[in-house]
Amino acid sequence: MLKLGLLLLILPILVLMGAYFMELSDVRDCLLVQEGHWDYRAGVCRDTAQPFVPWVDRHPWLVNGGMLTSVAGVALCMVGLYVKKR
Repeated sequence: MLKLGLLLLILPILVLMGAYFMELSDVRDCLLVQEGHWDYRAGVCRDTAQPFVPWVDRHPWLVNGGMLTSVAGVALCMVGLYVKKR
C-alpha cells in the first residue's frame, strides 16, 4: 500500500510538470524564434497580441485531478505506514 501511495503522490506532479513545460517550450519558441504572440486558448502562435490565460484556467481537470490524486497518495502512504506488516 505504501508503494502505491508513493506512486500516486509523485506521478501527478511529474505529469503536471511535463505538460506545463511542453507548453512553455512552445510559448518560448513562438515568442523568441517566430517573434509572434502565443494564443493560450487555441495553443497556436499568432501575429496579433493575445490575452494571457492562466494554465489552471485552461486545464482545470488536469490540475485538480492531479491534486486529488496526490492527496489520495498521501492518505495511502499514511495508512501504509500505520498498518503493521504481516
